[in-house]
Amino acid sequence: MSAVPNQGAEEQSEAFCYQVNGSCPRTIHPLGIQLAIYLVCAAGILITVLGNLFVVFAVSNFKALHTPTNLLLLSLALADMFLGLLVLPLSTIRSVESCWFFGDFLCRLHTYLDTLFCLTSIFHLCFISIDRHCAICDPLLYPSKFTVRVAVRYILAGWGMPATYTTVFLYTDVVERGLSQWLEEMPCVGSCQLLFNKFWGWLNFPVFFFRCLIMISLYVKIFVIATRQGQQISTLSKSPVGAARHERKAAKTLGIAVGIYLLCWLPFTIDTLLDSLLKFITPPLVFDIFVWLAYFNSACNPIIYVFSYRWFRKALKLILSREIFSPQTPAIDLYQE
Repeated sequence: MSAVPNQGAEEQSEAFCYQVNGSCPRTIHPLGIQLAIYLVCAAGILITVLGNLFVVFAVSNFKALHTPTNLLLLSLALADMFLGLLVLPLSTIRSVESCWFFGDFLCRLHTYLDTLFCLTSIFHLCFISIDRHCAICDPLLYPSKFTVRVAVRYILAGWGMPATYTTVFLYTDVVERGLSQWLEEMPCVGSCQLLFNKFWGWLNFPVFFFRCLIMISLYVKIFVIATRQGQQISTLSKSPVGAARHERKAAKTLGIAVGIYLLCWLPFTIDTLLDSLLKFITPPLVFDIFVWLAYFNSACNPIIYVFSYRWFRKALKLILSREIFSPQTPAIDLYQE
């Protein structure tokens, strides 16, 4: 008779993250499913890290790529690469095990880095849209308007604003003191959900669409002007024709990047708003899917470059071959047809 209660207690303990009151329930997957999820997540992490690492190395190594625009691409790739290195491994374990086993300190640090790198990536996409807008719509003044100094200012803002925002929300008591009526207590132990902030959900939604509105508005204007330039291209000399073609290609690539950004982040943003209105009813599995879809955006940009930029494919070929070790390789003009 005594064996039955013990067995029941063991099953009950396995159904929770910790053997304490208020522990989060734990979803236990079969071993085969766990291994499959780990393999898929590991492949995603590998693509994110190696793809963005290649962008960092290519822009840093080849002198032809030392331009203000590519400095923004370099900074964007760093944010996405750090997300893959420092955030996604622990996010993988949390998603598969449905619990957080790494303590409060790492929980807060993980949340900080997650928010920092994602927001930094989003800000850089906005700044790249502004850069392409200047290049297409005002090509004569663009070299003097968008200099290395301007690019560095954008990069500092792209890292500084997310860092400040995240620090205030996670490492000060501003939220608890000023927005206490908007907060819900943590529902259980082991979720690494620092606070349920209704105000953050309502704020995140319009801010998301404000960024999207900026990028979409700029891209529509870029597309219209690039199309107009294409209609006038027959009257230009060969050199301006090449420049105009290059800028239209960059505009098309930007449009693809913005479209993928919307597809990746829209489900998470809408769910955040609905959760803040409906007392966080989203099932953990569904929320994890939305989170990983947003993470997926960081793996997409290098893939977009491979299929869009000839210089990117040439750099990849040189890096994967022994030619990268030649002293003359950094001086190669990757833009030469």
